[in-house]
Amino acid sequence: MATYTLIIATIFGSTAIILGAFGAHAIKKLISAEKLASFEVGVRYQMYAALLLLILGFQFNFESFSERLAVYTITSGTILFSCSIYFLSFAEYWKKNLKFLGPITPLGGLLMIIGWGALLVSFIK
Repeated sequence: MATYTLIIATIFGSTAIILGAFGAHAIKKLISAEKLASFEVGVRYQMYAALLLLILGFQFNFESFSERLAVYTITSGTILFSCSIYFLSFAEYWKKNLKFLGPITPLGGLLMIIGWGALLVSFIK
């Protein structure tokens, strides 16, 4: 489980850096400032998750349910949250109606909150 967590952390971290660099240079020419700001929120939360998962991968032994739940919900929540923001940021540019992704973003956020709650439970035990 530690290896899985560290792999996800490095994937999240490296893709956040790549997307952030594209956002700072190439993407800002394609989408509006408002959409770029949303895009950057997705990148920022993805990097937060990468750093958190990196720490957890080195610190947890993953013997408790709450430790495993934290990793699973933070991982899935980050994917739903950040990826939905990325796609919604480009919907206008691609001329695609991706409004169905709107409810996915808060669901991802809820999963991340559950992950932080699971962390709290693991620390209290």
